[in-house]
Amino acid sequence: MHGAQAPSAWVRRWSHLVPAGGSVLDVACGQGRHLRWFAQRGHTVTGVDRSPEAIAAVQTLGRAVLADIENGPWPLDGERFDAVVVTNYLWRPLLSRIVQSVAEGGVLLYETFAAGNESVGKPSRPDFLLQPGELLQAGQGLHVVAYEDGFCDRPERFVQRLAAVRKRPGPSVPPPRYPLDATG
Repeated sequence: MHGAQAPSAWVRRWSHLVPAGGSVLDVACGQGRHLRWFAQRGHTVTGVDRSPEAIAAVQTLGRAVLADIENGPWPLDGERFDAVVVTNYLWRPLLSRIVQSVAEGGVLLYETFAAGNESVGKPSRPDFLLQPGELLQAGQGLHVVAYEDGFCDRPERFVQRLAAVRKRPGPSVPPPRYPLDATG
């Protein structure tokens, strides 16, 4: 069961960038592996998914929104979150909406399949595979803390990953520090 899986190593690695007690949105949350991770760390969580089964599985963790975000309106219009998490999901028409949902000082944690994955398995359709640099381009306007585009061998897959922060407006003295690991 997807919800029983461990959170993504990428999400775990960069979750220290989420402000303490901050709000977290998980887009296409599935059975809630990332909602559980953040809820256990004291964050308020919101999950959105089109599957009634997925929403039923996560409704005790926080706010659970049943919505077909590919064919209907964005259900969280105007809302901003201290973290927006997306894993194993790509719907290009929503990329700008997802980035807009990151609050000032908030973080976008995104990890999904990339071109090349068709050579090792599914997804294999170009509609579901990021092109080189596409995730970086989608995150324009955010401060990129970490980005990867490459091949993983356990399990075999091609991925792009992004951890990016929306800076707070105005001058920062000293400049903000975005630790590259949880220990700082």
